[in-house]
Amino acid sequence: MDATYFGRNWCVALLMDAASGNKLWRKYVRYETITDYQEGIDFILSQGYVILGIVCDGLKGIFKQFSMFPVQMCQRHQIDIVRRYLTRNPKLEAGKELYALIKNITKLTKEEFVTLFEEWEEKWIDFLDERTKDLLTNKTHFTHKKLRSACLSIKRNMSHLFVYKEIKEMPNTNNALEGTFTALKNRLRNHNGMSKENRKRFIDGFLKA
Repeated sequence: MDATYFGRNWCVALLMDAASGNKLWRKYVRYETITDYQEGIDFILSQGYVILGIVCDGLKGIFKQFSMFPVQMCQRHQIDIVRRYLTRNPKLEAGKELYALIKNITKLTKEEFVTLFEEWEEKWIDFLDERTKDLLTNKTHFTHKKLRSACLSIKRNMSHLFVYKEIKEMPNTNNALEGTFTALKNRLRNHNGMSKENRKRFIDGFLKA
């Protein structure tokens, strides 16, 4: 379950079977919404499919919406979230350690990752809680806001980061789906200048293949 943009204000939301690679549902939308993905899930169920679990990118509200299924947060997306906050070259030592840890998440068991994360948080808790005073407003704010946000994103998604360990057929990432999007975009680059409607026809044909 994921989406990718192909132009300004329009993207393709896609649901794909991880085992077979079959594209089960797609829709052109302005942006990802829970409502659209619910439509896709309802369609898949109406076709007689059994959903063993869902791998997603952590769209806000998605874990609650589909709590009737096992939901795996794509580990690669979690790495990307932390990278956006810390960059590829964090300046702070705490950031360097957290980034190194999250980059290794795909190689660790749940127990190993949770233990290492909790040890990191305990080590840096006072640093995370540091506040800076604004001389103009006389108010304080967290000094290391991006580091805190990276930490909180992991804590928020923690219960969904290792669901795949409990379901044999479930992957830990959306890599196969992302690979489909990458291949599609590469093909589209060879057809620059197409109108939006022609691009959609091309995408439809590609995703049906």
